[in-house]
Amino acid sequence: MTAPSTYGLSSEARNLHWLLTNLVEEVPGIQSVAVVSSDGLLLLSSDPGRTEEARQARGVKHGGPRGSSADLATIVSGIASLTVGAAKLMEFGGVKHSMVAMEEGSLFVMSISDGSLLGVHGSAECDMSVVAYHMALFVGRAGHVLTPELRSELRQSLESSSTGSAR
Repeated sequence: MTAPSTYGLSSEARNLHWLLTNLVEEVPGIQSVAVVSSDGLLLLSSDPGRTEEARQARGVKHGGPRGSSADLATIVSGIASLTVGAAKLMEFGGVKHSMVAMEEGSLFVMSISDGSLLGVHGSAECDMSVVAYHMALFVGRAGHVLTPELRSELRQSLESSSTGSAR
């Protein structure tokens, strides 16, 4: 099992990586996780190697949406956009969280303080209330540190790791 490289990152970025990894490893039924900026860019995602190991240990066959963190980020951003539009039309205020229950899985989207989003893809067997509770804990711990500077650092780190693996 290999952890994503956090070498050279600030302590806040390393802490967010740790919180995200902990969320995936500690909460049964979580398949993949993505933190998405308010403009729809992937900032942080669950480590595919660890997620796959956890999935195999539980005997789960399905990956994330096509197995890609970028796909999960796109879906999370789209659902958030739809629900924000609906809330505006209904004049109900801001959207706190959304949940989509499907036959073979669940999708959870929760707002983070700055407009960023936490998206979680869960298995059909996951306890939705447990997932939502742990997502709220993550948002509470991560929301105050997700500054513009940290978002920029996370985005650059993600870009540099993807260009490094493309070589």
